[in-house]
Amino acid sequence: MFIIDGNTNTVVSNVTVGANPRGIAINPSTNTAYVANSDDNTVSVIDGKTNTVISNITTGATPWDVTVNPSNNTVYVANSGENTVYVIDGNTNTVTNTIKVGFSPNAFGFNPSTNKIYVANYGPNTVSVIDGKSNRVTNTIHVGNNPLAVSVNPNTNKIYVANSQNNTVSVIDGKSNRVTNTIHVGNNPLAIAANPSTNKIYVVNHDNNTVSVIDGITNSIITNIQSGRLPNSVSINPITNTIYVPNLDDNTVTVINGTTNKAIPIKS
Repeated sequence: MFIIDGNTNTVVSNVTVGANPRGIAINPSTNTAYVANSDDNTVSVIDGKTNTVISNITTGATPWDVTVNPSNNTVYVANSGENTVYVIDGNTNTVTNTIKVGFSPNAFGFNPSTNKIYVANYGPNTVSVIDGKSNRVTNTIHVGNNPLAVSVNPNTNKIYVANSQNNTVSVIDGKSNRVTNTIHVGNNPLAIAANPSTNKIYVVNHDNNTVSVIDGITNSIITNIQSGRLPNSVSINPITNTIYVPNLDDNTVTVINGTTNKAIPIKS
């Protein structure tokens, strides 16, 4: 896993984790990163100060994504191979609970304002809503075909789900747990991230090498930004309004200025 300096947009470190890492989440309160390794059923715990792995936690079958609640240092892992979510205590790095969700859970969204966790279930085209206090599923929401990514804007309590097989984004109202809008984007959207500071949503379209920028107020596409070849993830720094898109096929990361919507690829 590469560590990039956000000030210089250069790679400063390379951390070795488990086999086939698929998802990553960071707890800014503890400066700790968690990486889901799908092929060896582990989560690597990285100390952000030293950029070293300090623990490897055994999970369920095929962990695909991970998210963190920084307020109580709780980590959630989606085990795609056994249709569960593991709950991990970040203080002890131990599994404390197992939650049954839909078939092939593969992505998370977390709302710190409501303490709700949203899990995309690939097979049944649903999103499971988990109450972070009770660690129980409280709702199941039907979305588009084969959802692969979820992101939340806690300021608006809107949840955005990228549906890979019908090239759409489902917009969920977090209060009513209903889909209120469906937005057509590019081909095979694999990743999505919302910037709560600007209320803009960034959707990675894997098959046509673009990032669609959605206005969260109008639910319309502002622009489509060219990325590198086969982009497959996206992350946002809301403080600097910078968006980072890794590109699978040409070993680059596209850095997007959220104000100008201009992209600069950097070598990994």
